Amino acid sequence: MTDLGLKNVKIFADGADLHALLELADHPHIAGFTTNPTLMRQSGVSDYEGFARKLLEHVTDRPISFEVFADDHGEMLRQARLIASWGRNVYVKIPVTDTRGESTAAVVRELTGSGVHVNVTALMTLKQVEAVTATLAGGSGAVISVFAGRVADTGRDPLPLMRAALETMAPYPQLELLWASPREILNVRQADHLGVHIITVTHDLLKKLTLLGRDLDAFSLETVRMFHRDAVTAGYLL
Repeated sequence: MTDLGLKNVKIFADGADLHALLELADHPHIAGFTTNPTLMRQSGVSDYEGFARKLLEHVTDRPISFEVFADDHGEMLRQARLIASWGRNVYVKIPVTDTRGESTAAVVRELTGSGVHVNVTALMTLKQVEAVTATLAGGSGAVISVFAGRVADTGRDPLPLMRAALETMAPYPQLELLWASPREILNVRQADHLGVHIITVTHDLLKKLTLLGRDLDAFSLETVRMFHRDAVTAGYLL
């Protein structure tokens, strides 16, 4: 993979295919990894801890986020401490609320107070960013994951939200903003331009990173040739 020309944003691989993740670990552009229970289920992972430990055997020098799946706050704490014990480079993902919509701020506060690195996830509003930032303000390094892609799915421009999130978090340099659920490579450029610290990129999008900054005339010609080649291969006649 060639130089991507990014000045600010770090790329984290997002997925749960162990083989693919280990291959990505060889790429210097991949600065970390994230996963979640949905991705793990889609990839057929049946042993949560076993999967995590296999990945951690091979990746020891970059952060990896694993998510709790409990809904009870006390059980969240237990799972989070167990997950954190798996490695120094582990970040524990805590959803911004439980399934009843109740804030998990107390859980996050207790974990950061005991030195656990957290990744607070599934945020989609500035109000949530402000509340989580206040909760994390006195703690150690932590990540705040704003699902900009899902915000865009609702027809809203996520850029003002991400810009405001950066401003809210600016007084606390130990906090990093993560652009979650990107939908296109343009989002990588947008995140970098804004100064977002991290963007998660899925395997499908990672394949497109080589297109970043591609000459558009050359890309146009390649597209024309693709259409022609496929028509010939298909044997179409008129």
